[in-house]
Amino acid sequence: MDEGRPISYEAIALGSPVLSSTGAEFGIVEHVLVVPELDLFDGIVVTTKQGPRFVDRDQITDITTTLVRCALSDAEMASLPAPKGTEVLRPDLAHDEGHSLSAWWARTFERGHWKQID
Repeated sequence: MDEGRPISYEAIALGSPVLSSTGAEFGIVEHVLVVPELDLFDGIVVTTKQGPRFVDRDQITDITTTLVRCALSDAEMASLPAPKGTEVLRPDLAHDEGHSLSAWWARTFERGHWKQID
């Protein structure tokens, strides 16, 4: 796997693979958590087979153009908690698929629908 070049947390590409300390892929970056008032990187939310998981900034060792590497073992990665805090929503991109007038209208005017992350 291409290790890429080191980058800032501000340049993390959504969908980048997240690896454990052994190099096993755990999931992909869903979004970056920042405290904007303090210009502080808080961590990332990772999409996994078990659902979204929170990785604290102290558990991240490398951020590159191609991946995020963590200091956690495979077992520790598997036991990461779900994100906490305010309700997290994501766009439901499949909502407006189809041939109905409502679906066409939504696609044409980019009407978003949201669903709660479990």
